[in-house]
Amino acid sequence: MGITTAKEAAYDPRVVAFGRMMGAANRLEYLLGRALETECGITHLMFEVLLIVGRKGEAGMSMHAIAQEQVLTTGGATRLVDRMTTLGLVVRASDPDDRRVQLVRLTSEGEKTTVRAARIHVENIQRLFLDPLPADHREQFTQDLRTLSHFARDALPRLR
Repeated sequence: MGITTAKEAAYDPRVVAFGRMMGAANRLEYLLGRALETECGITHLMFEVLLIVGRKGEAGMSMHAIAQEQVLTTGGATRLVDRMTTLGLVVRASDPDDRRVQLVRLTSEGEKTTVRAARIHVENIQRLFLDPLPADHREQFTQDLRTLSHFARDALPRLR
């Protein structure tokens, strides 16, 4: 028959499970993000951009690709990269193949900050995200999260 009252909606096991996942994600985002801000002077979103730009190496990454990867508007990505440029973490350069495209690359300071932040982040992820789980569940849990992440990514409309 389905949900017929607000109380049934609140106790539906699917709603409860999703709520728990979102609550855990939000709390972990706050804890992990605060550690990066306190210890490295960067936001979690900046750290994510440092990682994705770092994966591209010398080739750099376009502003559009950064926006797409982080589910940001191009304006939001531009403002974020502007702040990161001011901090000396990234530089922008024209794409040699298309002068209209700006490529973002890590600076040496961006590389150092990425490594330092990653070391801190990995310790905190282990302590706050993995250690609370039973050891024999961790691998399956991370595989399940990957499946959900890829499914949600593929369901999103492409940004223009």
